[in-house]
Amino acid sequence: MTPNFAVLGIDTPGFHWPKLWLPIFLLWIPVILLAPIIFLAFAALAIVSRTNLWRVIAIFWSILCSLPGTHVHVSTQDARVLVRIL
Repeated sequence: MTPNFAVLGIDTPGFHWPKLWLPIFLLWIPVILLAPIIFLAFAALAIVSRTNLWRVIAIFWSILCSLPGTHVHVSTQDARVLVRIL
């Protein structure tokens, strides 16, 4: 399953930002339009790394499909950032 939404939350001492829901599924529109260029980039990557083109595509697809469920928390003394991919 590909990621559909990302939730971004930022907390600072002076201000609490509301959680922002970003629709990642809308990125598929430019990806489809740029598909020939992306395919050529994958082909160049396969030639440089001396692997099979379909293996390179499978690796990137498996990375993309494993993104849902990712939670990233970054904290400092002044701010906290939360990123969740659904």
